[in-house]
Amino acid sequence: MIISSPTDYRLAAKKRLPRFLFDYIDGAAVTEGTMRSNVEALQSIALRQRVLQGGGNPTLESEILGSQWKLPIALGPVGATGMYARRGEVQAAKAAEHAGIPYTLSTVGVCPIEEVAAGANGEQWSQLYVLKDRGYMKNSLERAWENGMKTLVFTVDMPLPGSRYRDAHSGMSGPNATMRQYLQACLHPHWAIDVGLQGRPLSFGNIEKYTGHRMTMDDYMGFLSKNFDPSIAWNDLEWIRDSWKGNLVIKGILDKEDAREAVRMGADGIIVSNHGGRQLDGAKPTARVLPDIAETVGDDLTVLADSGIRSGLDVVRMMALGAKGVLLGRSYIYALAAGGQQGVTNLLKLIEADMKVTMCLIGANSPDEITADRLDKVVR
Repeated sequence: MIISSPTDYRLAAKKRLPRFLFDYIDGAAVTEGTMRSNVEALQSIALRQRVLQGGGNPTLESEILGSQWKLPIALGPVGATGMYARRGEVQAAKAAEHAGIPYTLSTVGVCPIEEVAAGANGEQWSQLYVLKDRGYMKNSLERAWENGMKTLVFTVDMPLPGSRYRDAHSGMSGPNATMRQYLQACLHPHWAIDVGLQGRPLSFGNIEKYTGHRMTMDDYMGFLSKNFDPSIAWNDLEWIRDSWKGNLVIKGILDKEDAREAVRMGADGIIVSNHGGRQLDGAKPTARVLPDIAETVGDDLTVLADSGIRSGLDVVRMMALGAKGVLLGRSYIYALAAGGQQGVTNLLKLIEADMKVTMCLIGANSPDEITADRLDKVVR
């Protein structure tokens, strides 16, 4: 099919992937209302169109968290990325390197830290969940640092997995899940050969490096269910700040009081995020809470955002609402599933072109000029 916009990759991914994988990345919690609201809230943000502002070729380079990015965009952490393309985490990291932006490796990646670090040379970040197994957390921090990952994305909005009903219907979980996944794979031979066979081992390499044994999908689900820690509080996290020498970015902030806690903790940045609607269905869209949070923390730390971003126009909207930059999730996984590294590279080019058009039409010549006065209306 012809790819002419970022959203075209969703349909391309749906055609290529077994249902259980497509629905896992495409779905969200309960009624999926927050996921839809993320997109709708962003689309409701109106920008002020300006004319004769003298800027015809905006630059997109930004300095964020002490690094120079060619675009104010990073690839966010997505679990099981290696299920969507052959050794998918490495391909995504290479695409990010080519674009001059950071790549974030998920705690539950198929490819381990060592493989991703050896496979690409760009800036790489490491994600970590709040888990009961402090030994695993310490091991992950040490391995990330040893392999050159100097920014930690500490994800705090998943004390328990959200209720994702679509996964049980699709075969990702529930009765006879393994058999259903096998049958679906047989109906998608291109994926089955390229990823299912040639992309092995399809296991969770980051966790395996710690446990020392192969982690199947069932093992992975068991490890997470035993290790998520809903009782943890802010003061339990001080050892992370004390032991991590690099940038510490807290992901999953939706409330300005939690943003203040991140400042008190000594975080270098936060990611305003509702996990793409995959956790609390009914949570406010990121675009609605971002302005208040950005105003609350001011210059005390760097504010990034995700959830609902589908275009370069959406990136500009998030930045006008107060984000210094954004993270992509679903949108780049669709592209990775459809076209591998080249798919992600092309997606980023489409977003870059869209950003330049949008910036030209609002009279912004650089990311620093995408400020609140570019907004015509903020829907709260």
